[in-house]
Amino acid sequence: MKISADLKAFEGRIGHQFTRPELLLRAVTHSSVSSPSRQDNQRLEFMGDRVLGLVMAEALLSKDKGASEGQLAPRFNALVRKETCADVARQIGLGEVLKLGRSEMLSGGRRKEALLGDAMEAVIAAVYLDGGLDAARRLILTHWGKRIDKVDTDARDAKTSLQEWAQARGQQPPTYTEQARSGPDHAPVFTIAVTLQTGETAQAQAGSKRQAEQAAAKTLLDRLSADNG
Repeated sequence: MKISADLKAFEGRIGHQFTRPELLLRAVTHSSVSSPSRQDNQRLEFMGDRVLGLVMAEALLSKDKGASEGQLAPRFNALVRKETCADVARQIGLGEVLKLGRSEMLSGGRRKEALLGDAMEAVIAAVYLDGGLDAARRLILTHWGKRIDKVDTDARDAKTSLQEWAQARGQQPPTYTEQARSGPDHAPVFTIAVTLQTGETAQAQAGSKRQAEQAAAKTLLDRLSADNG
């Protein structure tokens, strides 16, 4: 089976040439354009998530042989979460080669974080099925490499830190509420407020609820640190 020039270029960017190129085509096919003769990438996504998890667990255990489970878990979560997968997808131009239905294309599907994250996991699975675990490991370690090196600073996200701050002072966990949503469907902007039990609050805006929650938590943490400094 021959694949298009853009998929051949994509092979070069990920560093794997497929002996079964139909796997790559399936990995970049979204459900919005699938048909009885054209499978989408959902089952590959399921497998790729597990392969990514295994490789990341190996990498973290190897990187820090003295780390406890409590130290490893947040690092692992930071590396395998959908946002990280989407960031890698953007770096390798995965959005440019996705096969999407017309409605999905018109709604900005090539830039959607969830869609990119899912497709990245599907590509990992395709490489795994085509070349085995060693090939998938090379792909992951190559494109996640810098993230693994600096995961200690990224793993403790603002929401976790704010929750620990509150619990250390005998408070209930912070609450997050959506204040507003604006912008078109393909590029929404969410306004999220975070509030502590004692009434302190902060707001932030971002293109996803998770990012807005993180930004609001960071804003409140910074304010609390300044007040207590």
